[in-house]
Amino acid sequence: MQAMKVAVVGGGLGGLTAAALLARGGCEVTLYERSKHLGGRARTTEVEGFRFNLGPHALYRAGAALRVLERLGVKPQGGVPVPTGSHALRAGRLHTLPRGPVTLMTTDVLSLAGKLEVAKLLAGLARIDTGPLGPVSTRQWLETRLTRKDSQAFIAALVRVASYCADLDVLSAEAAVKQLQAATAANVLYVDGGWSTLVDAVERLGREAGVRLELSTRVEAVVLQAGGTRVEGVRLADGTVRGADAVVLAGSPADVAALVPGDAVLAREAREAVPIQAATLELGLSALPRPDAFFALGVDGPWYASVHSASAKLAPEGGAMVHVAKYLGGADTECREAELEAVMDALQPGWRAKVVARRFRPSLTVSAGLPRAMNGGLAGRPSVEVPHLGGLFRVGDWVGAEGMLADASLASAEAVEHALLQRMAAPQRRAAGA
Repeated sequence: MQAMKVAVVGGGLGGLTAAALLARGGCEVTLYERSKHLGGRARTTEVEGFRFNLGPHALYRAGAALRVLERLGVKPQGGVPVPTGSHALRAGRLHTLPRGPVTLMTTDVLSLAGKLEVAKLLAGLARIDTGPLGPVSTRQWLETRLTRKDSQAFIAALVRVASYCADLDVLSAEAAVKQLQAATAANVLYVDGGWSTLVDAVERLGREAGVRLELSTRVEAVVLQAGGTRVEGVRLADGTVRGADAVVLAGSPADVAALVPGDAVLAREAREAVPIQAATLELGLSALPRPDAFFALGVDGPWYASVHSASAKLAPEGGAMVHVAKYLGGADTECREAELEAVMDALQPGWRAKVVARRFRPSLTVSAGLPRAMNGGLAGRPSVEVPHLGGLFRVGDWVGAEGMLADASLASAEAVEHALLQRMAAPQRRAAGA
């Protein structure tokens, strides 16, 4: 029986993973990537021996991304964030960050009543039923569960660092609580060598499974059959049409809509998508001025700073790879580099004299679309299969009912695999039954 032909458009980690999974399942897969590099937002660049990810990246050890990678045989190496040297940042000053019963009781960022509220919520966090929280905003949930402003601010800070999202009036509480549950259940992993090691591993496995990679090849549009209800391939920028039984689009909502011009449903999804964005300052330092300070989390603002090289191999001997970020969203959508420098001044005074390499990005897209409360949360996100266009699928961190960030991207890749392999098996089952 002839193998199903699948065209995957987009060579980020999600598209690569979908291609590798489908090829392993027996599909004939061609992946098209418009740039000369694979990886998308999972690319890592090396500068003076420092490994620069595109902003702070972490794998949730209890998340879908690690599950799918391990299915492929990829076993990421790295470490969890070090438990010491963590601080809360308030009014530009460092305070004890509550990480357990002792630090919760000794911190001064919470009142006694706030400490009791936070302790009660965190003690029962794993047992919270997130099902009813889909249409509830994270802000509403915080104000319902917590009466104290200081405890609301602290849990909001935990939500920001777990989801990268500061738009708590839009973010579904279901997604927020699930992120908190995943973070507290098993922590995260900072990956040795940066996320390009994951891209390289999945690329190698995909090639071994038979994936054909066409880099520097731009797909102009999805080609539909007469009647416009089913795909029959893709048209490249040079006008060439490549036939396919199924097309998988691995990109943003706007990317998907652009490849099916005139489709009102996809255009509406692109207009309504709310991306998660952050301003980032990435620093390669020759040494840490304060070797015992590794992490700072803003409790009165959307600030983050972390020495990722304290847990993963990302810097030359003696050096430090530091990520600083401001989570953007809601009314606060801009950031000056000086704001992030001020966070470093608090965590690592004297850092400027240690800079070997640095990179500032005022607005980095972290995720193409957050799970919105007004759409019902995770279940309200677009499905992997485009219902009105047969054979068209999508993969991304804005797709499907599982996870956020890389977890959503790789979970959607796995969901596409299941859907297409079931379809491929159906004729075989019918033939066997006959």
